[in-house]
Amino acid sequence: MEVNMAATQPIPEGTNTVTPYLICDGAAAAIEFYKQAFGAEETARMDAPGGKLLHAELRLGDSAIYLSDANPEWQALSPQSLGGTPVVIHLYVEDAEAVVAQAAEAGATVTMPVQDTFWGDRFGKLTDPFGHQWSIATHVRDVSPEEMQQAAQAMYA
Repeated sequence: MEVNMAATQPIPEGTNTVTPYLICDGAAAAIEFYKQAFGAEETARMDAPGGKLLHAELRLGDSAIYLSDANPEWQALSPQSLGGTPVVIHLYVEDAEAVVAQAAEAGATVTMPVQDTFWGDRFGKLTDPFGHQWSIATHVRDVSPEEMQQAAQAMYA
């Protein structure tokens, strides 16, 4: 089979340069959570034998998120198996309060209530039932780099 590389796009249409890939214990349930919590749309799915999810693709707004079930043989480890995650997924939305409330209703744990920030966002944080951390924000005002730096220094003084 000959492949025409000239006709193949190096970055598939509809995919951004960086795409988070989440490893979950119970990826099928995670898909349902992301649908309820964030309005995600499932666009692709490959099931593996034995009921595990090999790969799925979701759309959140204009972005894709990939996910699969944990599989230690492939070094695909979930936050639960690692005792947490150092990664936070940042999600801009039209109404941060509404999305955080919706995610909490779907089973997320709010770790920082939505509040105004010195960088100009209404911003809150949560942990989903699969151990992934999310920051949810709505941009409400533009802040100059100088104002942001002064506010950050004052906060940590």
